[in-house]
Amino acid sequence: MAIASYSKFDTYKKLILSLSAPLKEEAILSEQFLLEKDTKKKLEIYYAPFEYVNELAKVVIAGITPGLHQMKKSYSTVIELKGIEVGDEEILHQVKKNSSFEGTMRKNLIAMLDELQLQNYLGIASTSELFTTASHLVQTTSVITYPVFYNGKNYSGSTPNLLKTEFLKRYVIENFAKEVEKLNQALIIPLGVNVAKVLTFLADNDYMNANNVLNGFPHPSGGNGHRHRQFAENKEDMKQKIKAYFA
Repeated sequence: MAIASYSKFDTYKKLILSLSAPLKEEAILSEQFLLEKDTKKKLEIYYAPFEYVNELAKVVIAGITPGLHQMKKSYSTVIELKGIEVGDEEILHQVKKNSSFEGTMRKNLIAMLDELQLQNYLGIASTSELFTTASHLVQTTSVITYPVFYNGKNYSGSTPNLLKTEFLKRYVIENFAKEVEKLNQALIIPLGVNVAKVLTFLADNDYMNANNVLNGFPHPSGGNGHRHRQFAENKEDMKQKIKAYFA
């Protein structure tokens, strides 16, 4: 297990610990945490401590980018560990466990993964354990490591088109592609069509192996009204892919 070499946690840890609870939106979406912005495209990227990389993961679950809810949760986790003698790597590990896809999205994600019987191949009772006692089996991540906002709202990956926006594509190649390199051919589950398109682009350009990608998995957000239909349509194909992968 390792923290990615591009970790910015050293730079931002003290700033996060200087914040007072309860966290206010304007405190974290402030200039001190702003990494970059493109005013013309109405895009902003902020720092959040999502840099932990589990190099021994058997499964990778990838979203587009952490949202504001996950960003708040990540900051809160760092603050809650203040005064406790743990190293930075363990802090960042706890951030991933507590914050990744946290909320209704995680509940929907677990239900679909369990229906695909992924837990049977991992030797656990339910994929819910990936976020607790079996976190050593999973790498939760995003194709853009840090929270991105479009026009002040969580960025979905479609407007503007991620792969046609050099500002964003650079983060995918410089961060996510390097993260995948550290992993030992783990099964990668892209959450939704927009993430799948990014992985196809990376595979087509020799950044990763297309055979390790479980295509067809819908985005688990409660706002995705098509997820049940999409899952039903692709369920059997995904089950066969998982079976072949672990064979």
